[in-house]
Amino acid sequence: MSDESSTSSAESAKEAAAEEEITDLTNSDVCTKYQEASKIVNLALKGLMEQCVVGAKVLDLCKFGTTIIDTQASKLYTKKVNGKNVERGVAFPVCVSVNDVICNHSPLASEEVLLLLYGESLTIVKQGERALFVRGVHPRRRGRGASQNGKTHPDWVKPSMPLEPLKAGDIVKLDLGCHIDGYISVAAHTLVVSDSPDTPPTVDDETGNVAVAAYNAMLVAAASIKAGNKNNDVTEVVNRVANAYGVNAISSVRMHQMKRFVIDGVKEVALKAPTPDELEAGEEKVDECTFEQAEVYAVDVAMSTGEGKPRTGTLRTTVFKRNVEANYRLKMKNSRYILSEVDKKFPTLPFTLAHFEDERAARMGVTECVGHGLLTPYAVLHEQKDAKVAHFKCTVLLLPSGTVRVTGLEMPEYFKTAKEPDEETAKVLKELEEIAAKKAAKKAAKKKKKKAT
Repeated sequence: MSDESSTSSAESAKEAAAEEEITDLTNSDVCTKYQEASKIVNLALKGLMEQCVVGAKVLDLCKFGTTIIDTQASKLYTKKVNGKNVERGVAFPVCVSVNDVICNHSPLASEEVLLLLYGESLTIVKQGERALFVRGVHPRRRGRGASQNGKTHPDWVKPSMPLEPLKAGDIVKLDLGCHIDGYISVAAHTLVVSDSPDTPPTVDDETGNVAVAAYNAMLVAAASIKAGNKNNDVTEVVNRVANAYGVNAISSVRMHQMKRFVIDGVKEVALKAPTPDELEAGEEKVDECTFEQAEVYAVDVAMSTGEGKPRTGTLRTTVFKRNVEANYRLKMKNSRYILSEVDKKFPTLPFTLAHFEDERAARMGVTECVGHGLLTPYAVLHEQKDAKVAHFKCTVLLLPSGTVRVTGLEMPEYFKTAKEPDEETAKVLKELEEIAAKKAAKKAAKKKKKKAT
């Protein structure tokens, strides 16, 4: 090989290395994108909280949150990079889970049509607070031959969601995510619906206790995720908080490392270690891992006054994620349609069936896709009926200066408890309060100085 060719090869290698994109927090542009996505997440949460009033529909809330994320994200990074648009928008569908529903509830517009179709003839058959069946006479059958023993025969439909709008006292869990160029920020928040927007809601002791426990566990867990620490240490921290407040962590909820276009990375943290019985039933034990600088994590905590063992209920699963490692030649036309749309629009991040133009075809095709492992479902999870559930989540960046929490709102002041945290947790919480107070004072001084000039 000539010296000229060797030089040319060396230069090509250098150019390729220079062009290799740095996708972790050592790149300041990456940090900025995480921060911008985080601002949108917090803005969407604040907007949704204001909309959670008596009479509000879960479907409308999900649409509202999605609109905020899409609208705000569309204003950023509008210039093309290497001839391509910068991807941005929803990273995790807006979910609104009420009372015993723990997470992942994002209903479809078609599920609202039922009420319009049957109109005044609608009768809701209930068990407790959940609608089990809807009984009504189809308008087109009125006065026609659809009868039994001389009486009009009713239609029976089993809906997949509660049909009631929000009412005072409902415990609402909001969960959503946004990404800028694949850099993801997520958050979850818990609130109680008030009788009036001008007055705080009435919160019983159980609800206040579980909310304080979940929120404090999130804060302490976030502080424990720092370079050099292990995931098992965080699990112990969460269990310590749960025990102090006398509640249970939801067993299936996990904290995940996030990377570019990856919402659930390999490194994860369990809220509690599975019992021998749970392991025998198929629950997987989380492998031990060590946190490293420049990583990003979703700190996800859900707690309950019940057993902490989630189960599926009557609500339809609408949130899914493409399993990029699976391939299969689908037989049904609707299945091929949904997979084609997913590969084009949602190749890596979770999505809801509501995002499809042909929602009916998506509903019909998703079953075969899930059956052959092409899509991973995010099932709507429930606790036992009388349990109180709280869910808080934030995003943390492991920077050289330490762990920084970039998403998540302050816990509502109406959540109170007479119980005290353990000594170690109380110490961490006090340190976090002092850090927050210093930051607030510094920010106020800076604002005052800027106003003076």
